[in-house]
Amino acid sequence: MITEKPSIILITGIMASGKSTFAQLLAERLDKSVHLRGDAFRKMIVNHRKEMKPNPSGTEELNQLLLRYRLAAQSADAYVKAGFTVVLQDVAVGPVLTDMISYIQTRPLYVVVLCPNPQAVADREARRMKKGYGAWTVEGLDRVLRQNTPRIGLWLDSSEMTPNETVFEIANRLQEALFAP
Repeated sequence: MITEKPSIILITGIMASGKSTFAQLLAERLDKSVHLRGDAFRKMIVNHRKEMKPNPSGTEELNQLLLRYRLAAQSADAYVKAGFTVVLQDVAVGPVLTDMISYIQTRPLYVVVLCPNPQAVADREARRMKKGYGAWTVEGLDRVLRQNTPRIGLWLDSSEMTPNETVFEIANRLQEALFAP
């Protein structure tokens, strides 16, 4: 077993960094687990949804992003209380990573930041069905990740790794991801 007791493993990174794939594979390795996709809470907004842009025009975009993080954190905490280990994945880069972490009450909390190089991300984006980039560019969001994201948890460059190799690396180095405020 990767973790000794129910906990939360937060996997973050920019779009197309492998969060969904790696979170699913990791959750499948755990005995009693949940793969929680934070983006699901964004998609639930039917009318007046505001997407985060490189230069947001108002506070509504940030307010909706933080709402999404709070809802994901509350759901993750509820699953842990029910005895599950939760692999929570979302794009929480830049200073908002600390907001996301502050909403999660469960400990232990592990934070894994995926940081493949921009070319690897662009290649992954080109191969996948869903497209995440519109207003953002891979390079622009990667800059936010590398220059503005607090150095919390395990930062993992999965550029040259297969999904199984990445999950193996996360599992073997999970203690490096332990969040200790």
